[in-house]
Amino acid sequence: MTSSPATTIGIDFGTTNTVVAVTGPDGEVAVLRVGAPDGDVAAFRSALSFQLHAGADGRTPERVVQAGPWAIEAYAEDPLETRFIQSFKTFAASAAFTETVIDNRRYKFEDLLSAFLLRLRHHAGPAMETLPPRVIVGRPVTFAGGSPDAALALDRYEAAFARLGFSDIRYAYEPVGAAFFFARTLKSSATVLVADFGGGTSDFSIVRFEPSPEGLRSSALARSGVGVAGDAFDYRIIDQVVSPQLGKGGDYRTFDKVLPIPQRYYAAFARWDQLALLRTSRDMRDIRALAKTALEPAKIDRLIEVLDDNHGHALYQAVSRLKFDLSHSEAATFAFAAGSIHIERQVLRSEFEAWIAPELAAIEAAVDEAIRQSGLGPDQIDRVFLTGGTSFVPAVREIFHRRFGPDRIETGGEFESIASGLALIGREADLDLWSERRPSGRAAKPD
Repeated sequence: MTSSPATTIGIDFGTTNTVVAVTGPDGEVAVLRVGAPDGDVAAFRSALSFQLHAGADGRTPERVVQAGPWAIEAYAEDPLETRFIQSFKTFAASAAFTETVIDNRRYKFEDLLSAFLLRLRHHAGPAMETLPPRVIVGRPVTFAGGSPDAALALDRYEAAFARLGFSDIRYAYEPVGAAFFFARTLKSSATVLVADFGGGTSDFSIVRFEPSPEGLRSSALARSGVGVAGDAFDYRIIDQVVSPQLGKGGDYRTFDKVLPIPQRYYAAFARWDQLALLRTSRDMRDIRALAKTALEPAKIDRLIEVLDDNHGHALYQAVSRLKFDLSHSEAATFAFAAGSIHIERQVLRSEFEAWIAPELAAIEAAVDEAIRQSGLGPDQIDRVFLTGGTSFVPAVREIFHRRFGPDRIETGGEFESIASGLALIGREADLDLWSERRPSGRAAKPD
C-alpha cells in the first residue's frame, strides 16, 4: 500500500494523439494544453519531423527535430526536405522493426519516442518543467501488429520515459484509465464496459464500481483487445479508392512475360508509419524501375510522387475527412489533391462498411471475449462508455447497440478520458491493483 502523492501525472501516448493529464493536491484532474501555432491543443499529434538546416557557421548541417503541430508545420512548409513520421506507436511491439535511418543517423523505436516526448515537454513549457518521479503510462490491452511482443514494447517505453526524467514508471491499461475517468459521473454502484478506440488498437475493459466510506471502490472483471482500429479503416479506404490509381492491380512487362505488380508495395499504406519508411526502403528502387515497364506507367509515376514528395499527410487528411463525413451522411466524396495528383470519388457508407467488415468482426469478437471473461451476461452490464474517434463510426456503434441497447451507452472525453483516468489511477492507495512496473530484466505480464 502506498499513499497518494500530492501530484500525479498520466500520459496517454496514442497512435494518433498524445495527451497529458495532471492531478493536484486536491485530487482534481486537468488536461495539459499546449500553446501550438494555430491555438492551444490538448491532443498533441503523435508525429515527428526531421530536417537538416544550415548550422551557425553556415556550412555544417544541423539536425532539427520537431513534434506534434510543429512537425506538421515543418512538413507543410517543406515536404520535400522533411522526413515526416506519424503513427509510429504501431511498431512499438514489432520485433521486425529494429531501427530506421534518418539523415545518416540510426533511430531505434525508443529513440523516436524519447525525441517525441522531449519535444512535447519543451513545448509544454513550465507545465512540464518540473515533473514528479512517478508517471502512469497508458498501454493497449493488445498492441498493434501481426505478432505483437508486449514485453518488447514496454521495454522500449521504459527506456524512452526514463530519458524524460521519470524514475517510477508504471503502466495501466488504456480502457481502465478511461473507466476511472467515467467513474467520476457515477452516483451509485455500476458495472461498466469501457470501449476505447484508438488509431492502432481497440481495447475493452469491464470494471465494477461501488461506493465505500473511502470513496468509490473498483474491481477489474475482464479485459480484451484487438490490434485494429482507425488506421485499419484508413487502409481499407486507401486500398479501395487510392491504390488502384497508383498502380495496384496492374501489370508490368518483363522480357516476354506480363506479370502482376507486387502487392507488397501497397501494403505500406496499411500503416502510416510504414509509408514514411517505404520512401527510404529497398523497394523504392524497384518501384522506380516499374515506371519503365508497367503497362500503365502514369499510375506508377503517381505512386512515386506520393512517396518522393511526402504526400502521406495530405492523404491522411483526405481519408480522415471521408470517415468523418460518412459518420454523418449516407454518402460522401473522397477528394485527395497533392502535387500533380487528384483523386476524387463518391463513397457510400454501405460500401465503407463492407470494406471494413473484417475489422468490425474482429472488434465484435473482442467485445464478446471481454463479456465471456467477466462471467456476466450483456444484461448485467449497467453502463457502456465509448471513447476514441473511431467510436463515431455508425457500424462500430451498432455493435454495442445490438448487445446493450442505446439507453445504456454513453460517449465523451474522446481525447482526454484515458490520460485523465491514468492520472487518477496514480492517486490510488494500492497502485499494484491497477498498474504495473517493468521488472528489470524480466518479461512483462502476458496479455
